[in-house]
Amino acid sequence: MSVAAEAWVDDPFAEAVRTGRGPLWLRREDGRRIPLDVERWCAPAAGADHGLLLRCTRLTAPVVDLGCGPGRLVAALLGLGVPTLGVDVTGAAVARTRSLGGPALRRSVFERLPAEGRWGGALLADGNLGIGGDPGLLLGRGAELLAPGGVLLVEVEQQDIDERITVRVEGPDGRCGPPFAWARCGVTATVRRAGRAGLVETERWSSHGRRFLSFRRTGRPR
Repeated sequence: MSVAAEAWVDDPFAEAVRTGRGPLWLRREDGRRIPLDVERWCAPAAGADHGLLLRCTRLTAPVVDLGCGPGRLVAALLGLGVPTLGVDVTGAAVARTRSLGGPALRRSVFERLPAEGRWGGALLADGNLGIGGDPGLLLGRGAELLAPGGVLLVEVEQQDIDERITVRVEGPDGRCGPPFAWARCGVTATVRRAGRAGLVETERWSSHGRRFLSFRRTGRPR
């Protein structure tokens, strides 16, 4: 019995995480490519990452990194004394996070996770707002994981866009993995969807060519 290939697992992403090298892209159905900064993800936290780290140190409860990838943010937060858990579907990413000393689960963010409703903070960095191709559903999931008053830190697109697309991960040799749904959202679309999820915007900032929003859970998702 054959098993269907899984995005981020049976594609060039897993190999890139193991080697720490790109280039890597998301190839759209129309042939255009979105670059993935895998070498930055595999390097120590730097640049705009420090703004995320600083905000996490102000929280009073643990942080969960949704789609933690190779684990640079998990490792950096632990180094700052912030209890943190990484979650990712890719075994190579989870293994690399653990090799840095960080706890990590190989699991979808939409599956049952530890301490649901009790996390002080959650991260959706490095384009991870696209996970599942439905940002509204993902933001609602983030709200479910947070304790009342918890904070969700989200990296958004620089452009004010709102699109759902089908993509494949493409490696340097042109090999592509299986197709999957993805999304890209700027500030306006993200804030609108977050409000429906019971999240209130508390801050927005830009750093080193990246753009971020902070939301606080104040009630139940609608």
